[in-house]
Amino acid sequence: MIAVQEFFPKFTPEEYFAWEEQQLERHEYIDGEVYAMSGGTINHSDIAGNLLILLKSHLRGSGCKTLNSDARVKILDAARYVYPDVSVTCDERDQTTTQYITYPCLVIEVLSGSTESYDRGNKFKLYRRNPCLQEYVLVDTETMAIELFRKSDGKDNWRIIDYEANSTVELTSVKLTFPIEKVYEDVVLGNDLSAPVAQSGSIPEKNNQ
Repeated sequence: MIAVQEFFPKFTPEEYFAWEEQQLERHEYIDGEVYAMSGGTINHSDIAGNLLILLKSHLRGSGCKTLNSDARVKILDAARYVYPDVSVTCDERDQTTTQYITYPCLVIEVLSGSTESYDRGNKFKLYRRNPCLQEYVLVDTETMAIELFRKSDGKDNWRIIDYEANSTVELTSVKLTFPIEKVYEDVVLGNDLSAPVAQSGSIPEKNNQ
């Protein structure tokens, strides 16, 4: 999704929640300022939907919550609330909250040209503040490619795993494996507008330190 700053007086978090309930668009909240999240492409929607279905089906009955892009994630120990495309929390502290979750184990962002640098850079820095986050996933919308960042130990060290066509994706945070083609089901890639994938079953750039 594309984030565009809107020029309003600074909000407190409580004012932001009340104000956004009256808005037609979603807004990320960064240190009192709001950023409108505009719409994405059909590929973006299809990929996010496929991931949501995979995760919800796998985690049904587990006690974990699988959330779509309407769910906020609070950045730990900061007045910042963002909207990932897909998130999963298995933490009991998130079971009763209604405005946001705080302790996701898995966050997925579906890339677009306008948000890729934000998703790779400042937004990932924000998510990494949370010790509960185990995996961060970036999904391409133009080629069959997934980039997975997996925490390798208790510190802020992350292993990068690249998946391409014919790969089997492994999400250890939720104990799920699946062919990458599942993510791209019904998605038209590249410049070939005639053939979908075979059926297989200005952004806030702030100092965040």
